[in-house]
Amino acid sequence: MFIKQIKFTFLVVALGSYSILSCAQTKQDIVPQTYVAHKTQETITIDGKADETSWQKAKWTNDFIDIEGIVTPKYKTKVKMLWDETYFYIFANIEEPHVWADIKKHDAVIFYNNDFEVFVDPDGDTYNYYETEINALNTVWDLFITKPYRENNVVLNDYETTGLKSAVQIHGTLNDPNDIDEGWTLEIAIPWDVYKTSYYEDAVPRDRFFRVNFSRVNWNYSLENGKYSRKKDDNGDYLHEYNWVWSPIGVINMHEPEKWGYVYFSTKKIGQTDHFIIPQDEKIKWELFKLYRAQKKYHEINKKWANSIENLTPSAVTIDSEILYPILETHNFGYNISVKSPFTKKMLIINQEGKFKSQ
Repeated sequence: MFIKQIKFTFLVVALGSYSILSCAQTKQDIVPQTYVAHKTQETITIDGKADETSWQKAKWTNDFIDIEGIVTPKYKTKVKMLWDETYFYIFANIEEPHVWADIKKHDAVIFYNNDFEVFVDPDGDTYNYYETEINALNTVWDLFITKPYRENNVVLNDYETTGLKSAVQIHGTLNDPNDIDEGWTLEIAIPWDVYKTSYYEDAVPRDRFFRVNFSRVNWNYSLENGKYSRKKDDNGDYLHEYNWVWSPIGVINMHEPEKWGYVYFSTKKIGQTDHFIIPQDEKIKWELFKLYRAQKKYHEINKKWANSIENLTPSAVTIDSEILYPILETHNFGYNISVKSPFTKKMLIINQEGKFKSQ
């Protein structure tokens, strides 16, 4: 869902490098979730039921947790994933004693209802990623986002996930307050073609990973004349929503793609064993993003970029017993922070806009 604009007031007691890094590291050391999605040879019918043998064999993710990674949600949510040469398949089981929804217009602000959301960053550079929101009426809002909200981004609300398939099954009765429901299930098929960046590109990630996350937005509700709506406080303002996610972010903001989970698309058939270990270069990337956040904090306080790594963190970081020394280079338009990976020998770079690349 869209990030909400919140103003913070900071009391700065000391401007030492340690205090800057401490601010940047608050709740930032959560390790992303991982999932191995197996390839299916079976035809998957998108009906919200997951009756196929492949779905029965696919493993569930861990139950979702609150977005900050601390609180266990009141209701459970979990997901399975599969893929074939045409689609990325997602099946979500959403526990909910009162299933309700009233938004029927495509590309409306779906998270004003309880919803399920899918976030996909195919190349993991945190730019040009995809968001899909669906409610219990199977109303879809799909968006293309050029970069995270922390930067001056563009959100393409008229973007369409061409060929998207989705279906909902209600386990109970929709919009009926007179009974207690089990919840709802949602089945989604996203065509690989929507992730193409050029006409002839093969976007199918065989034995590769995408950065992916899932979010469930849940609201406290009110009933008036038997109709559900979002609950308001005594001042007439809507109560805050709950944000329950697969891979926790550490802050109330889904739009930090560098913290999303890893979905590895194994070419091994469903039922066969495969394993995925987060690559060491990804761990270096996490450290670069910590430095990026520390730079933003330094700039907020000092109205300029730090010109030395020592202003942000001790000069070295350790990844799997390897000691790395990031290099900070400032220029007229901002800065680059780079480090050479001892694992792949690639140069890993992040700039002032949080754009990551390797070369």
